[in-house]
Amino acid sequence: MTTRLADIAAQAGVSEATVSRVLNGKPGVAATTRQSVLAALDVLGYERPVRLRQRSEGLVGLITPELENPIFPALAQVIGQALTRQGYTPVLATQTPGGSTEDELTEMLVDRGVAGIIYVSGLHADTTADMERYERLRAQGVPYVLVDGFSPKVQAPFISPDDRAAMTLAVTHLASLGHTRIGLALGPKRFVPVQRKIEGFVRAMQDQLGLNAETIENDLVQHSLYTLEGGQAAATALIGRDCTAIVCASDMMALGAIRAARQHGLDVPKDISVVGFDDSPLIAFTDPPLTTIRKPVPAMGQAAVRTLLEEIGGTPAPHSEFVFMPELVVRGSTASAPGDRNRP
Repeated sequence: MTTRLADIAAQAGVSEATVSRVLNGKPGVAATTRQSVLAALDVLGYERPVRLRQRSEGLVGLITPELENPIFPALAQVIGQALTRQGYTPVLATQTPGGSTEDELTEMLVDRGVAGIIYVSGLHADTTADMERYERLRAQGVPYVLVDGFSPKVQAPFISPDDRAAMTLAVTHLASLGHTRIGLALGPKRFVPVQRKIEGFVRAMQDQLGLNAETIENDLVQHSLYTLEGGQAAATALIGRDCTAIVCASDMMALGAIRAARQHGLDVPKDISVVGFDDSPLIAFTDPPLTTIRKPVPAMGQAAVRTLLEEIGGTPAPHSEFVFMPELVVRGSTASAPGDRNRP
């Protein structure tokens, strides 16, 4: 031990006492001196003590889609706060159109020695994506948790809202108001949450209104983009099919649907009712305040962190899906169906 201390001290240009302080994690050593000692350890081929090797274990990566949809910053905030309370530092990596891909962001985080990664609405939700990327990550020993979107091909914990139950809540609410022509506006069909919403919507429309599945899918389901413009385009199509109510797969789409209704000279909710999804921040203050399905963001975010930290700690959670129940929040964008409406 004495010989080793002398070697390291000589290599680093410091005293043996200083080397001892660094190796034992004691305070009172300048950061530059500490780095010199660690570099000397590496150069001489000595293994760093465990406590020094864990210097990056406090970083946890969080990969989200764009942050324009307010639900993603809301989820990132919950996850970030939960990580910070547990002594970890969240590293937010955001995908943007034309920017870094999920794979590039993953590589960047792994290179920085993160202890684990939480993916929100990533490629795991895309049924056409190659799921091998997640198995490769597991082979590298990096724990991860996947939020929003389930794949049976990936052996990892998933955190999801109950999309099918969400549609039942929305359709039941609108049917109770007398609506019989209810449309569904949502994103591309290849995504798991979209497929589940369609399943829930079709089943609820069958149960509530006695419609057949083919009619529902062909006439009352409209795919678009998860944006305000996407909601506007989908709502325009559904208004053209005489829908008196529209369920949207995001609050942003719902705002687009309201805009489309107004462009057609329709009043929300007197002429047409609109239901959102997420209950994003500030959505209660729109005109009219939006009736929406509240995604249980706090519970989902905390569960994602808890599950990941169990994985990091060596007691992996079951490789299954944890499903959280959404809630209907009734505000001012839904009302009784119009008895008879002449469309412009």
